[in-house]
Amino acid sequence: MNYNEDMKVVIINPPMVQQNTVYPSGAYLSAYFKSLGCQVLWQDLNIKLFYKIFSSEGLSRIFDLTCDKALKMAENAQKSGDEATAFNLRRYVSSKREWIKWIPFITEALRGCGKSTREKEHEFLFSPFVPRGNRMETFLMNLEREPCVDDINFLCTYALADLSDYITAVFDNEFSLIRYAESLSAEIPDFNLILKQVESPFIKEFFIPVLKDCEKDYLAFADGEESYNGDRVKLSYKGDRVKNEKLIVCISVPFAGTFVPALAVARFFRQLFGDRVFIFMGGGYVNTDLRKFTDVRLGQFTDALSFDRGYGSYKAFFENFVDDIKDFNPLYKLRFYKNPVTGKALEKPVEPVWADKEYEKYENQVTTELVPDYEDIDFSVYPRLCDDKNPMHRLWTDGAWIKAYLAHGCYWHKCAFCDTKLDYVCSYKPVNAQRLFEGLMKTACEKDIYGIHFVDEALPPAVIKRFALYNARYYEQHGKQLYFWGNVRFEKAFSKDLAAFLVYCGLGAVSAGLEVATETGLKKINKGTDLDSIIASCAAFKEAGVLVHAYMIYGFWYDTPQSIIDSMETLRQFFAAGLLDSSFWHKFVLTKDSAAYDMIKDTWDGGPQYAKFGPGLEAALDSWMHGQKLETKVTRWFDFEVPGPSIPRNLVEKSIEKYEMENDSLFDSRKEFPAEEIYWLGTQPVITGNQMNWIYLQEEMEWKKATLELSSVLWGLRPGADERDRVKFVEQIKKTPELQKVIKSLHYKGIVVV
Repeated sequence: MNYNEDMKVVIINPPMVQQNTVYPSGAYLSAYFKSLGCQVLWQDLNIKLFYKIFSSEGLSRIFDLTCDKALKMAENAQKSGDEATAFNLRRYVSSKREWIKWIPFITEALRGCGKSTREKEHEFLFSPFVPRGNRMETFLMNLEREPCVDDINFLCTYALADLSDYITAVFDNEFSLIRYAESLSAEIPDFNLILKQVESPFIKEFFIPVLKDCEKDYLAFADGEESYNGDRVKLSYKGDRVKNEKLIVCISVPFAGTFVPALAVARFFRQLFGDRVFIFMGGGYVNTDLRKFTDVRLGQFTDALSFDRGYGSYKAFFENFVDDIKDFNPLYKLRFYKNPVTGKALEKPVEPVWADKEYEKYENQVTTELVPDYEDIDFSVYPRLCDDKNPMHRLWTDGAWIKAYLAHGCYWHKCAFCDTKLDYVCSYKPVNAQRLFEGLMKTACEKDIYGIHFVDEALPPAVIKRFALYNARYYEQHGKQLYFWGNVRFEKAFSKDLAAFLVYCGLGAVSAGLEVATETGLKKINKGTDLDSIIASCAAFKEAGVLVHAYMIYGFWYDTPQSIIDSMETLRQFFAAGLLDSSFWHKFVLTKDSAAYDMIKDTWDGGPQYAKFGPGLEAALDSWMHGQKLETKVTRWFDFEVPGPSIPRNLVEKSIEKYEMENDSLFDSRKEFPAEEIYWLGTQPVITGNQMNWIYLQEEMEWKKATLELSSVLWGLRPGADERDRVKFVEQIKKTPELQKVIKSLHYKGIVVV
């Protein structure tokens, strides 16, 4: 299917999402529409808004709008005895000239613009005449050494956080550097409050000007002109029916905190283009919280909601309303608020066709082959933020990652607390690993960004292995390699061998939903793995040098104080044993598209009795992540009575011993020698006399009675070796029992079986 090249699609990523890189939905939509022959303009308004606020002009406007209010608030705080708040507010106002002066340096330093900022880093760090906020001061006071220029990224990150605190306090209490008005949009939103927030000062003063800055781009793109002169767009279509000249606008709404800005975007395009534009909204928030939201007032902003992957729904729309207009009937995964034939608003939304085998097959085909397209993105403008010294935590914000996925959906998709009824979880479809690798490497070379963040629900072991192998081979041939990380399931598939293999081929970190660290809890949430398997996979990753993060949940429907304490104690043991680098506690939230909802919807009260555990859990975890108080009893983290752990204090230690014993017998458990699955991860063997030496996992290894033949075989088994050479050596191993014995002896000394 190849649509007329005059079909034009604008893709918008609205704020507020993470600042260090672009959200990937636009890259996938851009690639998809280009594959149909459409002209595409993709813009990330998130980064544009960031610089609209955090610039000299932006801060000047902030202070112009807030100084009087801030001083009034300071006066009231002082009257109430809150000296700290009064001082802090006065300090912002008094130091406004310094903030305005230094904000360009702050953002440039975070972008890594060393040529223009390096010399001034010393001044920003040590001069008594630079601005300071509470977060900056706390960071400097907590240093256990003298500050140095290596701390500058942290200090600049905290400077942005201090400024954000000021904006939230005195200008817009819904403002956040990451999410905007998220609490208003969560769950089923109160649309009256949402509509009010679209008119907020923040939207009017900062976000609408961002859209105005882009207006000429939109008009020129729509009319096919390099520049636009005049005050109205040309209406080149005839009649009120949708034609090829129609401008399609797709607005991604991934989180609740992006909903209000997305509505502002939709309204702006409607005002700019009138009936010429057809506006879609899609993304994670649409797929979950808006799935059953039918308030007709949403039609004031968007013409249709596109659910789940979107590829099938856009195909249905194009087939029915672009080439040959047909009668208006419900379409695959599209909720219409406007009749696309007449262009008139509907009295009530037209519901989607939720299932269609033809479109589902089409979506699976697209998912398999589609490679995200980042052509429109300049990664150099994204700041790399450092808000935590923990190396795993820093990955999320410190780096302009290229985001992609190896599979749509989760290959397990049975956890009771998860949205297992929805497409983004239950419709598992792996991608073509070779095609994806080639596309991502092409992007990496063009953009000079070689970090890949896989955003899968759970990276499939077989697919990530293939991707890693392509990565290793590319390095051998071209001298460039991707560094990648993503979310996995802690399970036996991620063995000691596979973990080492993946690291050799570019893996650096993994995160995973551990959720609950007790056997009983894992069974109740239908996690599909057990504690021994979880510990084994964590141990495998850590032995290979991988950074490991675990997501935890407390307050499940079945929870008791005892089960929470037991899970906490096991987590403590994970950190004490060095199995985790970081973690995070979430309080359980019941979602309507989970298996748990059907079980407990009539009895669930939201678990308010467990909210009190949050501060203690978080305080303990913050210490453990920084290597502190690992031996403190978990009961001491709470200011109320809790039961002691009912699990052994050496539970994790015993499980690690079991893991080590099982690894020692791996070859013995095989009926046939696994020649095709063997890889060499050691350095190139060096022969001196009759002794062979090499390095594996930073340790020197040796083998007596070495031969050039053995050295050649081992080196030929490395992941990046030419496939024809590898086949030759594998066949040699199959025919040579003595060689098999040697290779077996070198297991975990350079040889792995994957």
